[in-house]
Amino acid sequence: MAAEAMPKVQSLIDESPVVVFSKSYCPYCKSTKSTLQKIGIDFKVIELDQINGGSDMQDALEQISGQRTVPNVYIKQKHIGGNSDVQALDKSGKLQGLLKEAGVV
Repeated sequence: MAAEAMPKVQSLIDESPVVVFSKSYCPYCKSTKSTLQKIGIDFKVIELDQINGGSDMQDALEQISGQRTVPNVYIKQKHIGGNSDVQALDKSGKLQGLLKEAGVV
């Protein structure tokens, strides 16, 4: 149930400067993770398809952010969005600023 997963999802968001909720087979998730890896930061990845309760966590994410799709990215507890959002921020140079604010760059 999403209600049971909600506290776990919220604590992951609260405790991680950068967290990517992902699915291991998703090409958009791979693109987001690759972009963050190129910048050279440490970030937490939660592969929803590889953990027990991943579907419930995805339901909880939808309730928290309004976004059900992956990747679902948070930087400094702020919902950033998905891959297209991360790529747009990277191209505009704003991603670096957000990562600096989060203390990971």
